[in-house]
Amino acid sequence: MVCPETSSDEPLTPAGRLFLQPETDIVIHCIIRGKNPADMDAIKSAIKSSLMVQHPRFCSLLVRDKNGFEHWRKTPIDIGQHVVVINNRLDKSGNFIDQTQGSTTTEEDDEAAVNQYVADLSVSSPLSTDKPLWELHVLTAHKCAVFRIHHSLGDGISLMSMLMANCRRADDADALPRMVPDKKTVIKGEKGRDWFWLFGVLWWFLKMVVFTLLFSMEFVLRSLLVSDEKTAITGGDGVELWPRKLATAKFLLDDMKLIKRAVPDTTINDVLLGMVSSGLSRYLDHRTPNVLHEGLRITGVAMVNIRPQPGLQDLSKLMKSNTKARWGNKFGVILIPVYYHKGGNDPLEYLKRAKAIVDKKKHSLEAYFSYKIGDLVMSLLGPKYACMLNYKLLCNTTFTLSNVAGPLEEISLAGNPLSSIKVNTSSLPQALTMHMLSYAGKAEMQILVAKYIIPDPEFLAKCFEYALLEMKEAVLRTNKA
Repeated sequence: MVCPETSSDEPLTPAGRLFLQPETDIVIHCIIRGKNPADMDAIKSAIKSSLMVQHPRFCSLLVRDKNGFEHWRKTPIDIGQHVVVINNRLDKSGNFIDQTQGSTTTEEDDEAAVNQYVADLSVSSPLSTDKPLWELHVLTAHKCAVFRIHHSLGDGISLMSMLMANCRRADDADALPRMVPDKKTVIKGEKGRDWFWLFGVLWWFLKMVVFTLLFSMEFVLRSLLVSDEKTAITGGDGVELWPRKLATAKFLLDDMKLIKRAVPDTTINDVLLGMVSSGLSRYLDHRTPNVLHEGLRITGVAMVNIRPQPGLQDLSKLMKSNTKARWGNKFGVILIPVYYHKGGNDPLEYLKRAKAIVDKKKHSLEAYFSYKIGDLVMSLLGPKYACMLNYKLLCNTTFTLSNVAGPLEEISLAGNPLSSIKVNTSSLPQALTMHMLSYAGKAEMQILVAKYIIPDPEFLAKCFEYALLEMKEAVLRTNKA
């Protein structure tokens, strides 16, 4: 929409402009499943009274001035334009089922049907710019809803924080969801031995400088020249337009915590990366046995929240323009290599290798560098060149991985208790994207694939699940010994 600029228009951030380019036009999908049938009157009433429609981004049109620069312009909200109601039941292929013919479906069938519906949305249904860039699709027969929110409105942390601000705990209708508590590291000197402490700080700083230089140089090379070796899961230029399939891998947080405690100073992210490394090795060994060489590098892209406070944010702070924990796209990108190893290895070796990689990444400023370099390219050269570099980076790598810590207990939305919350994004040039979200003691990872490259995402999901169970069994054997 091209309109004359008005004084009330707000220009888009550089990251927001990037996500509006055709090659990186990304929509975030949040799938929520209720325990009770959907009450459309309650849902629409909840939306009208929610913080979401009070937020400027969710009640603004995207407009372009005569010079082609994008702006947000406030507009009245018509809830009916944003809510899409689908009453028919879907089959596993995403097609409508004839309601006149009786049929029984399982929970697995329901999940597969909703996944395929979202997979189809991921590649073929951009959001209309005739209204603010969000929608809610309600699949009444599946007790499920799909939030579709354009990435230019905010990153995963912003949007999940918004969702949580509109939810309440299932056991207390007046209480906000309880999130994972923050952890802060404090460096302390030891009385009488401050010179040891000073040496430690200098050594820490030196390593940070070295790792930042190395990883930043690698990031630039990956954005321009260097690419992964071709495998059975490699995507590339134009793959974002290929049809998609979506599968779900399910884990117990207690299992991940048990494995985490087996190796000192390990985090859930370390366990996740070790599990992905093991699962991909298992899958590639199945698809192309005796073809890949031991130790083959497979590079992933991970999004890192670079706000001062980790995890989901206090929405009141996000909505203040003068705070560091601001609303929007405030994340950097890091490269996370995993390595192909044939079966027979100690399952915990995958975890130890992953931890060594993540520790070095956390010791660098790679995420801040990628954020600043993207901001600089956008400001100096414009969205065309920033998009080209971002798109090239995705073509030169194999997968995208993200992890968000969700509510600790069950929550409700519009009075309906939720049984699951899952997230994913629309398609990328990579043939494989994985997004994990924890909720009430469980963690579910959405695995979106280009189906002509990875035709069996359900098997890939089982590879990840089995990889975690293998690590758990190895820990239990060690504990018994």
